[in-house]
Amino acid sequence: MAVFLSSIVPKILFLPRFAKRLIVLVLDVGLCVLATWIAFYLRLGEFVELGGNARWAVIVSVGVALPIFIKSGFYRAIFRHSGLPVLLSIARATVFYGVVYGLVFTVIGVQGIPRTIGIIQPILLLLMVATSRAIAWLWLGGHYQRHLRRMQLPNVLIYGAGTAGRQVLAALAHNQEMRVAGFLDDDASLHGLLVNEKPVYHPKDVDDVFRALKISSVLLALPSASLSRRNEIVATLLKHKVSVQTVPSLTELAQGKIDIAAIRRVDIEDLLGREPVAPEPTLIAKNISAKVLLVTGAGGSIGSELCRQILAWGPEKLLLLDQSEAALYAIHEELERDFARSGCPLIPLLGSVCDEGRLREIFSTFRPDTVYHAAAYKHVPLVEQNIFEGIRNNVFGTMAVAKLAAEYSASDFVFISTDKAVRPTNVMGATKRLAEMVLQALALEASATRFAMVRFGNVLGSSGSVVPKFRQQIGAGGPITVTHADVTRYFMSIPEAAQLVIQAGAMAAGGDVFLLDMGKSIKIMDLARRMIELSGLTVRDSENPAGDIAIEVTGLRPGEKLYEELLIGDTPAPTAHPMIMKSLEATLPRAELERVLTVLQGAMEANDAPAARSVLFAGVAGYQPTGGIVDWVHCERVETGEGAAALG
Repeated sequence: MAVFLSSIVPKILFLPRFAKRLIVLVLDVGLCVLATWIAFYLRLGEFVELGGNARWAVIVSVGVALPIFIKSGFYRAIFRHSGLPVLLSIARATVFYGVVYGLVFTVIGVQGIPRTIGIIQPILLLLMVATSRAIAWLWLGGHYQRHLRRMQLPNVLIYGAGTAGRQVLAALAHNQEMRVAGFLDDDASLHGLLVNEKPVYHPKDVDDVFRALKISSVLLALPSASLSRRNEIVATLLKHKVSVQTVPSLTELAQGKIDIAAIRRVDIEDLLGREPVAPEPTLIAKNISAKVLLVTGAGGSIGSELCRQILAWGPEKLLLLDQSEAALYAIHEELERDFARSGCPLIPLLGSVCDEGRLREIFSTFRPDTVYHAAAYKHVPLVEQNIFEGIRNNVFGTMAVAKLAAEYSASDFVFISTDKAVRPTNVMGATKRLAEMVLQALALEASATRFAMVRFGNVLGSSGSVVPKFRQQIGAGGPITVTHADVTRYFMSIPEAAQLVIQAGAMAAGGDVFLLDMGKSIKIMDLARRMIELSGLTVRDSENPAGDIAIEVTGLRPGEKLYEELLIGDTPAPTAHPMIMKSLEATLPRAELERVLTVLQGAMEANDAPAARSVLFAGVAGYQPTGGIVDWVHCERVETGEGAAALG
């Protein structure tokens, strides 16, 4: 019954005004008859046929009530917008009606009709008419307002009429922010059909469908679609200037996490990178399960994700080391909250990797089995302007942690390196390559510790990454700043990078340099355009001067490359993991390396930045400084064990 009424009410609401007035008038006639019939029952104690003289009670009721009701404006009022004033008007009209009706049947009297009918019937009619108007006001009015609000909601389509799409439709059934107008689906057998009472349209017809239905958003309910297919669909939809949103992954779907909060705008992280490869459990567990682990730089982007991944694999104890109190507090609080049931003790340790005394205290107390060294200064412009801190942290800090790991017999030491260490053009890249060379030298010594280095490019959403910077610039109304129209970068998600780091470290034999497969490089200019479009905005350029966000080219920063690379030589070797390669790269002999480090330490102590840069230039093969900082380079490189003019 409720379903029937819900379906018929909107039809009544949108009838012509004359038809609605006629319906109400007929209803009032019925109420006059019903009130008379019940009045006879209350007086006589039984239901009687309204025939003979009794029919005059009905005829008089209708004949008196309708003129009074019409004159009182009953059929001009729009009941769903009426309230107490209409009820008072009804009371006045029915009182006047009662006086006339009582005069006829109670005072004058009609043979065969009890005189009390003239009193009972007007009272009943008053109650019935008032009740009918109250119901119309409460029910029709509320339904009408809800219907109007529903009609005013933005229309959306769900891309995908499968299980996920139907779950999204169910989740949006009572949503007050959007209204589902139908589905889009690639399955030709569904086109023209109804799925859960919603039509399914062909994606090729989106132009006409969007225009006819005034579609504002499309919800992607394709959790199993490949990354390339999602990119293709999003690119097509964005041409029509609609917002594209997405639903959770298959894992979240299986956990029943489809709700309104789970539906979000498609972000650039959903479209970059490549198809994920499932991690190999034995590789992940090898250096983690039932072991004491130390993560340096635990509050950073990679360090914090390493901690999350580690806790899922049952370590004995996890040590979190960071020099930033705020970052350490944040990751410790998060891990204690999200992994409370893991049973793994979490030890937050404030300290710098440059503080050898603090490091020795940590190693001697906890004796970690595996060390993941993620602490580093990584922002190219900042390190370029703060060369001593970059060298101190990235080179000597790494060496301090690595030597103590060997001294206290840690089984594995995994260094988080960067693609900027390959033929570096900046101080940051040069310091990371020099740190790699330190570890390669340590690996040649008799030690129980396996040293491994893992190189990869940009991770999405990390501090200093171009993605959050662009997002902030878009939020501020632009412009987006790009250093060069042709600059390209590799991108990888933080969770995937952390998983691959752990697996690469587990394959180390000692001194290995692992390279993560970063997929295809992305033009930063294309990235900026796509992020603007995903925000529902347009690019302002010569072709579209009325666009929302402009893109400005500011010029390469000191030390910045047009493109990055992961390999110094030409001999990458495959490993047991399809996304991890291994490189065998030359390094300096131990004596030459120690000489480089000694002279570098002296330049730092003398506060001589040009000398420090000269040492990096001489000691790091392939280092080609850019950005107007080459005037101090008048030295020979330490390519072999013979020449060291810069270090003499």
